[in-house]
Amino acid sequence: MDEEISENEFQFPKNSVLGMQAESCFEAYLMRSKNYKILTANLQIHGEKETLGELDYILRNLKTNRVIHIELACKFYLYDVDAGSSEEEKWIGPNRKDSLYDKLEKVKWKQFPLLYKNETIEKLESLEVEIPSFQQLCLKAFLFIPKKLNRRNFPANYAASVVGHWIKHKDFSEEDRTALYAIPNKKEWLLPMESIVNWYSFSEVEKLIELQIQNKKSPLIYKKTLQKVERFFVVCW
Repeated sequence: MDEEISENEFQFPKNSVLGMQAESCFEAYLMRSKNYKILTANLQIHGEKETLGELDYILRNLKTNRVIHIELACKFYLYDVDAGSSEEEKWIGPNRKDSLYDKLEKVKWKQFPLLYKNETIEKLESLEVEIPSFQQLCLKAFLFIPKKLNRRNFPANYAASVVGHWIKHKDFSEEDRTALYAIPNKKEWLLPMESIVNWYSFSEVEKLIELQIQNKKSPLIYKKTLQKVERFFVVCW
């Protein structure tokens, strides 16, 4: 995946939910790719009484002529050493409602097996789409680690996706009071930090964070000084 998409060719869907934003970016790449062709996307599979699931993308690799099924996921995970026994269980959502382990289990036991159900095969045959011979999870992860840990403590594939850290709410009082802060909503999480326009003083953002914590939400915070801009979560747990 080495093609580039200029800003003039693609309009980022700012008003969509995060998952749909990720899909739009992925599809924009695929539509311009010389390596892949979309055969079908977001294909819902229906049973007699209910929807069985959805296949994200079925593509043809134009170099190998191989048909592949790709499940796409865009996730923000925080590392909590006490969240479980396996490494996958220790990467959790900001509000502790999901984890990397949960996602991998869902893909393994629900999303990938869906390809082999009779209803799926019949649907693909009706569309004259070849049954994929290979399945893959494309996971774009934004990882945040405890402030006192170093990304070098993690395996290379995890370290490469670390983009920030997280702190407890009680520790926010130790942050730089001369810095500017932003508290983007979830629809802004994939936007470049430079595009955020609403910046607050320490005292202003402290009040906004308090409201989020009271509602049991862990906000993402951007912190801007003369030297750099960084991002971190303030957790409610």
